[in-house]
Amino acid sequence: MDVLEIARWQFGITTVYHFLMVPLTIGLGLLVAVMHTMWVRTGRAEWLRMTRFWGRIFLINFVLGVATGLVQEFQFGLAWSEYSRFVGDVFGSVLALEALLAFFLESTFLGLWIFGWGRIPKKLHLATIWAAVVGSAISAYFIIAANSWMQHPVGVVLDTSSGEPRARQVDFVAVLTNNTALAAFSHAMVASLMVAGGLLVGIGLWHLRKRKLADKSTEDVDHAVWRRSVRVGGYVSLAAFVLVALTGDWQGKLMYQQQPLKMSSAEALCETEAPASFSIFAFNKLGSNECDDVHSFTIPYILSFLAHSDFSSPVPGVNQLQEEYAQAYGATYPDDPSYGDKAGQPIDYTPVLAVTYWGFRLMIGMGALSAGVAAYALWSTRKGRVPTSRIGVYGSLLAVGAPFVGNAAGWVFTEMGRQPFVVYPNPDVPRADQVYFFTAQAVSPGITATEVWTSLISLAVLYGVLAVIEVGLIVRFARRGITEGDTTPTPGIGGGTKDDDDRPPRADDDASDDVLQFAY
Repeated sequence: MDVLEIARWQFGITTVYHFLMVPLTIGLGLLVAVMHTMWVRTGRAEWLRMTRFWGRIFLINFVLGVATGLVQEFQFGLAWSEYSRFVGDVFGSVLALEALLAFFLESTFLGLWIFGWGRIPKKLHLATIWAAVVGSAISAYFIIAANSWMQHPVGVVLDTSSGEPRARQVDFVAVLTNNTALAAFSHAMVASLMVAGGLLVGIGLWHLRKRKLADKSTEDVDHAVWRRSVRVGGYVSLAAFVLVALTGDWQGKLMYQQQPLKMSSAEALCETEAPASFSIFAFNKLGSNECDDVHSFTIPYILSFLAHSDFSSPVPGVNQLQEEYAQAYGATYPDDPSYGDKAGQPIDYTPVLAVTYWGFRLMIGMGALSAGVAAYALWSTRKGRVPTSRIGVYGSLLAVGAPFVGNAAGWVFTEMGRQPFVVYPNPDVPRADQVYFFTAQAVSPGITATEVWTSLISLAVLYGVLAVIEVGLIVRFARRGITEGDTTPTPGIGGGTKDDDDRPPRADDDASDDVLQFAY
């Protein structure tokens, strides 16, 4: 493999791994804040125990997410310095705000929430978790705004005054209000709730079944914790699935306006059709990227509706769009050393069909599976019932991974679908004024394949170790369930009297073994 391909693998592996943690942090953080709010409002013990238990899982994931996220920015300087130079004027402002405003807001107030149990007033303590959750959402928006600018560059002009082309930002508000960013952010947020809801359902059902087989009471507080977790997770997952479909439809229609080749590739639509059919299953030479040899089972008219909200509009095919892109942006890469091995070579504007086609369906399929599990969870726990089906409960536990896979597949589809561009041209801008950048141009000059291989292997091994640590910690604390410390608002203190919040700390109040402090 050449340097470009290795560098893309490296960035893809590290980014997808990091992104597995992002939706759980956002979604579970919001649900923990709601649980904490319900405890403050009602004073009911199950809400406190839910807050403390799910707060542990949230914090473990948050810490590992921060650790893996730090690597992303270093990669820009390692293997993508030309890309950094081109987008620096845009990314500098957006990512600076993400770090200085959103991340510090998130981490500061999360620290106050962790160490504030029983030490600051209840309502003020509640406000800290909400501030942290808001910080997470703002952080996510800035990151998505930066990525969406790569998909649909706005608020910039092409500056060649220095001899090297770069994107010069002229409208920061346009970057932040990019319609691509608004659609992607809304889609990502509700998808995060599906991840969190699936986790509540899977772990909650497992504990309910375990207690049932052990003949434990269905009237105690711990039973109420797991039952309520399942019910909350089920309703959240189903509602989020509906919203994912709606926001995904919005995002898909924008993609057909901004990146039609990505969406036609996602349907393996080789020739222009009017009306266009939606592909259920494609076969033959999809993996070889030979679009003419792809055959599909389809549903008539549906693709026209998904693209244009009517059942008759034409949808351009991959072959037609390939020719249009070649005419607009060149049939071959410039014969310039900055393009590396791609210099002078033909440009294939068609994304890898197998990745876009199956990635799109994997995203949808995993979301539907998660919604189906949520429906099963709500049905099996109706009117106080406790499910004991081994297949149903353990299947739900395994299905915790479905929305994670769906999120990752969606991200891969989004990023792979815009190749060979790393900054995609904006079709709303006249051709002469368009700002775009080929991925082949973006690699650091002078870097060798050996150097990128070394960093790729090192990061893959490190991330593998971190994955074992995270999964091990989450499994350990999920299996342990509710602990004595969860029965009181002050870490490590038993009893749970109503005045625990107001009394001064005691020498035996050490909570160093509590994961709320350990994780931080």
